[in-house]
Amino acid sequence: MNWLIYGMIYLGSALMVYNIYSYIHFAGRLQEKKDWGKERNILYIPIFLLVLFLLGYLAVGIFGKPDFVISGILFGGSVFVFIIFKLLQFITNRVQENEQLEAKVMAAEETSKSKTAFLSRISHEMRTPMNAIIGLDTIALKNPDLRPETRDQLEKINVNAYHLLGLIDNVLEMNEIDSGQMALREETFSLRKMLASLNKLFRNDCIEKGLEYQSAVIGTLDEAYIGDETRLKQALFNTLGNAVKFTSAPGTVTFTTEQIMSGDDGCTMRFIISDTGIGISEEFMAKLYDPFAQEDMTMTNRYGGSGLGMAIVKNIVDKMGGQIVVKSKKGSWSTFTITIPLKRIPKEENAEAEENSFSAEAEEEKSLQGSHVLIAEDIDLNAEILIDLLDMEEVSADRAENGQIAVEKFSSSPENYYDAVLMDLRMPVMDGLEAARNIRALGRPDAEKVPIIAVSANASETDRKDSLAAGMNAHLAKPVDAEKLYETLEKLMAHCRTAA
Repeated sequence: MNWLIYGMIYLGSALMVYNIYSYIHFAGRLQEKKDWGKERNILYIPIFLLVLFLLGYLAVGIFGKPDFVISGILFGGSVFVFIIFKLLQFITNRVQENEQLEAKVMAAEETSKSKTAFLSRISHEMRTPMNAIIGLDTIALKNPDLRPETRDQLEKINVNAYHLLGLIDNVLEMNEIDSGQMALREETFSLRKMLASLNKLFRNDCIEKGLEYQSAVIGTLDEAYIGDETRLKQALFNTLGNAVKFTSAPGTVTFTTEQIMSGDDGCTMRFIISDTGIGISEEFMAKLYDPFAQEDMTMTNRYGGSGLGMAIVKNIVDKMGGQIVVKSKKGSWSTFTITIPLKRIPKEENAEAEENSFSAEAEEEKSLQGSHVLIAEDIDLNAEILIDLLDMEEVSADRAENGQIAVEKFSSSPENYYDAVLMDLRMPVMDGLEAARNIRALGRPDAEKVPIIAVSANASETDRKDSLAAGMNAHLAKPVDAEKLYETLEKLMAHCRTAA
């Protein structure tokens, strides 16, 4: 029996020596992971206590007369310390792993924020020269005395410039999606006008490619719906753009719209886009909505594109609570069916809006002729382009080189002297947001109601919200689309006159 008693004592002592050795290394690792400072002294207390336990074990074994109970308690104490130490190691390792994971997540978030900021900044920097290219090209095309070959060259510049702008927009849009910043607007819009705009654009593209373009609306449409017109138009634009891009002459692109599942408060719109193009293989169908995905790398050389178009479409459709279904036969055809829920305006308001729209169009010419506009723009070339575009509509303009000068010009002008203000956002001395707020706060009746339109290379949804929050009426992204500029000015100035 004595051999068992002393065996447990000396085995327990050996285990305690191991515990002390292991804990010393464990404490050293903890000090490496964190700067403890004066708190490191607390790590040495368990070592001191364990050494005392070990000395006690040896004293009992050498000088005492232990029995089975005492030796069992001593051995059990060493085992208990060993188990507690292993649990402590396990918990500490898990905590450190979690800290490392949190650090990686934080680093990834910082990287994502940096990427978002970079892409937003580079988008602004790219839009600024694009504004000059497209603006000057638009002005040049207005010249009726152009030689046919020169006009053809300018039109090709225009097409390619807008193609490049589309790529910039896609990258910025994907960046907003990845960063979780994509938000939907709820605004009243005319689906008829949106479809007419798309049909005009893609019918011309099809004529140039030698394709047949067919568009139809099945049944009737409401005069207006509530939803995000910009996102819906973008989803349809990207899908139609792919249909035209991947269809060769002689081929056909078909665009059909139908209102289905209609109720008092809402309805579902179905858009069917078909083409007789190259089709999609079954293998690639699963990757169709992956960012940057291309079925065949030779397609990039032949057709171009970033591979972001359908990824953006899928995200927009999902965000709007819709669905997209694709059917295709490789080398033959493709059909994309997009269903999107939209809110409906109450029948009484819709009927009144439909009736008023015709009378309004008959009564209101919406002419800009004779208007006077204040332009706040720090870049000389951008200001020159805006002035020339307005001059084509017989609109006179004054220019302010920054926001502070714009506020001073407006406040020193006679009441109702300016019919509208075109405001850049990024300017020295005072930016456009602060300038808009200061104009609204002047206390003059015209300062409260004059249309202020942001015209900026800051083109994200956040920028648009910031503009509206500062008291502006609309946000136009550079490069300036001349027709969109005229349309926005006409609409806001007509509304201002009606309110007056």
